[in-house]
Amino acid sequence: MKIAYVFPGQGAQTPGMGKVLYDTLPAARKMFESANEILGFRITDIMFEGSMEDLTKTHIAQPSIFIYSAILAATMQDFHPDMVAGHSLGEFSALAACGALTFQDALILVAARAEAMRKCCENVPGSMAAILGLSDSLIEEICESTTGIVIPANYNSDGQTVISGEAEAVASACAKAKEAGAKRALPLAVGGAFHSPLMEPARQELAKAINSTIFATPSCPIYQNVTAQAHTDPDIIKDNLLRQLTAPVRWSQSVSKMIEDGAGSFVELGPGKVLQGLIKRIAGKDSGIAVSGLGGESEV
Repeated sequence: MKIAYVFPGQGAQTPGMGKVLYDTLPAARKMFESANEILGFRITDIMFEGSMEDLTKTHIAQPSIFIYSAILAATMQDFHPDMVAGHSLGEFSALAACGALTFQDALILVAARAEAMRKCCENVPGSMAAILGLSDSLIEEICESTTGIVIPANYNSDGQTVISGEAEAVASACAKAKEAGAKRALPLAVGGAFHSPLMEPARQELAKAINSTIFATPSCPIYQNVTAQAHTDPDIIKDNLLRQLTAPVRWSQSVSKMIEDGAGSFVELGPGKVLQGLIKRIAGKDSGIAVSGLGGESEV
């Protein structure tokens, strides 16, 4: 039975995350302090003492989640993944965990990504919405038939897909989804149109940082969002990581492919339990797939 470790994306942040780990494990404390030095400010103060409002800001949320997730993996006893994957931002955590990126380089890229996305959201307005209860193919047809820019952005699980794009186009697609029988079409409280063509300025800005960073061959395959396939070639990994900003997150397809390739156990590393819930729905109740998590402070 192969073990897959998976890492959450933006939205998983929780106040106080990492504090017990910092207080109880010297190796973890050293990495947290290194993160403060790399970023040039004490992000740990915000992680440990800040409010949810503080942690929700993109330039804080993304580095915070990465730092906690990557340190969990780095300080785990018996961390020997057969495969890894991360949801959106979580792909950087996965790359650090499997040795494709150093902790320092990955954090620098995450900070650059967060800043590029923040600026893009300010300059290029957009929105996102979750569609529940429709098939992927029907949502794709709805987006294609809608005037303006709107695409499926997150294939999270069967019956749960997030769309992204221009605000008017997203609203129109939501109306069509309801007419087609969607259980719900919920606008999301996000700053912009993540994983859509509207993120192209952010992709161009991040390209400079990614292209100047050295990527190593990972210790195990990483199943990337853009392709939902396993990769070990550093050049392909870099290209997919960059494409991720403007392309859909194929999470459901990635998990299905990991199961097809022998994953019998999934462990979520990071705050929250979002991925555990999605994987259970993707795998099915009677699949025999084991799903667990490490990130709650009581589990450290």
